[in-house]
Amino acid sequence: MMEELPSVFLVGPMGAGKTTIGKLLAKQLGRPFVDSDWYIESQTGADIAWIFAKEGEVGFRERETRAIDELTQKSHIVLATGGGAVLCAENRAFLRQRGIVVYLNAPVDVQMARTAKDKSRPLLQQPNPRKILQDLYNTRDPLYRQVAHIVMPTGHTYPRHMVNQLLQQLGAFNTSISEEPEPKKE
Repeated sequence: MMEELPSVFLVGPMGAGKTTIGKLLAKQLGRPFVDSDWYIESQTGADIAWIFAKEGEVGFRERETRAIDELTQKSHIVLATGGGAVLCAENRAFLRQRGIVVYLNAPVDVQMARTAKDKSRPLLQQPNPRKILQDLYNTRDPLYRQVAHIVMPTGHTYPRHMVNQLLQQLGAFNTSISEEPEPKKE
């Protein structure tokens, strides 16, 4: 049944565990794992912080949309997206229509704990990162929910346990899709 599972796309805020869960999930499914930020870095030869510094957020988001378009057309992958990928309606459409989207919902306290020492996140290099994370969460949470087929809270259990829970939900979701009746032809 899992062989028939479409690609799985992980969305959520920074620090939600998209890369950690994505790698473990890909291993369990026997599929390639791709991180859209790493993909952008490999295509440009520059890290995300440098792209933000030179091209601003607008330039980065244009690159991100091209990457999301390319990556969501690949079959049988597990993709971790950047936290802001859902800001673009085009990205949300690519994700929603081309695979199963899982929203890893991490509370701001979890995000703070996981990103506190990470200097590679351009949006957090400000005097009050908690406020930034809360503002981002308030803005993006409705977009994550809009695009998601499955919402999973994070920060409450070990990653391997969470992946097992996610595999169960993916199996149930995939079964429900395959059992939907065919539309009637007129």
